[in-house]
Amino acid sequence: MLHLLYILAFTILAFIAVANLIRNLVMFSFDTDRTYSRSSMGQGNSAYMSSRKQFIPHPELLDSSGNLIKEPLLVMRSVNVEDARQQLDALYEASPGQKSEKEEG
Repeated sequence: MLHLLYILAFTILAFIAVANLIRNLVMFSFDTDRTYSRSSMGQGNSAYMSSRKQFIPHPELLDSSGNLIKEPLLVMRSVNVEDARQQLDALYEASPGQKSEKEEG
């Protein structure tokens, strides 16, 4: 009987937690969509809201002159399996731990 009481209590708590989660998500989405009038905003908030409306790109998306980069940022070249194994073996052999293991052995 006590087990059923625990199951019932935790089921009720789980429903309350899920209901609060859904309510908070809905309220958060409404809060981000809300537009504020100029009279309700203070001086500090208006500067924040006006800067938030402007698009400020990340510095890595700009070239040396400050213009947006319009080319792909990630270019991958295909490497066959044998080349990848050789590069990994070279890295492994060049690692500092590898030399100490050879001296011990």
